[in-house]
Parts: sequence; C-alpha cells; structure tokens
Amino acid sequence: MLPITCKPSVISATFQSPFSDRDPVQMAYLLMFVTLLHLITLAMLFIATMEKSWWVWDGMENSDLWYNCRFDNDTGTWLCASSKETEWLQSVQVLMVLSVVFSSVSFLVFLGQLFTMSKGGLFYFTGLCQVFAGLTAFAAALIYTLHNQEILQDSRKLTEGHFGYCFILAWVCVPLLLISGVMYIHLRKKE
Repeated sequence: MLPITCKPSVISATFQSPFSDRDPVQMAYLLMFVTLLHLITLAMLFIATMEKSWWVWDGMENSDLWYNCRFDNDTGTWLCASSKETEWLQSVQVLMVLSVVFSSVSFLVFLGQLFTMSKGGLFYFTGLCQVFAGLTAFAAALIYTLHNQEILQDSRKLTEGHFGYCFILAWVCVPLLLISGVMYIHLRKKE
C-alpha cells in the first residue's frame, strides 16, 4: 500500500476565510457595510418589538406583543389595553426581547473588539451573538405565525384581520441578522 501524504500548505489554503485576502480598502468598506447592516437590523428589531402592529383589523384596531388597541374617532387617539397573557404570547415577548439584547450586546462587543483586538483577529463572539439574535427572532416570529389564534383568542375574528408591519419586520430581520452574524465571523481585523 502506498502511504497517503498531504501538504499542510494546501489544506490551510483551502479552508481560509473568504474575506482574509482582501485589500485594506475592501475590508474598510466591508466593515462599514457590516456596521451599517447591524445598526439597521437593530433598529428594525427594536421597532418590531415595541410598535403596535403585529396583527391589524381594518386599520382601526390592532394588536401587538404588549397591547390591544382601538382607534377612537371621537378623540382621534388610540385606546389601548394590555393583551391577555398566554404562554405563547409570553414566549414571543421573551424571544423578541432576547433578540434585541443579543443584537445590542453583539454591537457593543464589536465596538470593544474593534479598538482592543490585535491585528488579524476574528470577531467570533460578535458573530455568534448576532446569529443567536437571528435564531431567537426566528423562533418568536414562527411561534406567532403558528399560534396566533391562541395569542389573539379574546380579540375579534382573525379572518377579518392580517399580519401587521411589525410582524413582517421581525421576519425580515431574521435573514439579515444571520447574514451579518456570518459576515462578522469571517471579518478579520486589519489595521
């Protein structure tokens, strides 16, 4: 039998990060893009968690993770009451808040690593926090999708309503958070 030999330089070259051989200008643009993407997804995630439009009935009544609101034509204001707490609603609330926390921690750690990490270091922890934020937002949106009847049980008929823009924002955040997390993992610090 012939012995199998492998050159270490060939193996290491095949498993390099796709961003490792970029010039400093490209890395600076990539850094700016990832930072901007992170801030945009963090803002979208915060809006999706705090705004009042996860489920909408005819534009005059809506429900979110915290309140059920009706628009009063006489006063021109929204009248809101706390949503009935169900286990599914609490799960969605906790997961969305966790997603905001993971993404916020990820950004703060990224800023810290940007100024303290040595040249050539990778942003693994930042990327993992971003991926966890994406997974928790995914779980929250999926639970709300599958269990909206239990979550909105005391509200009007669901057939008369539809998902609101905050629900859609939560779903849009999922791939953006996952993509930025993967980009952080491959991003290498250059000086």
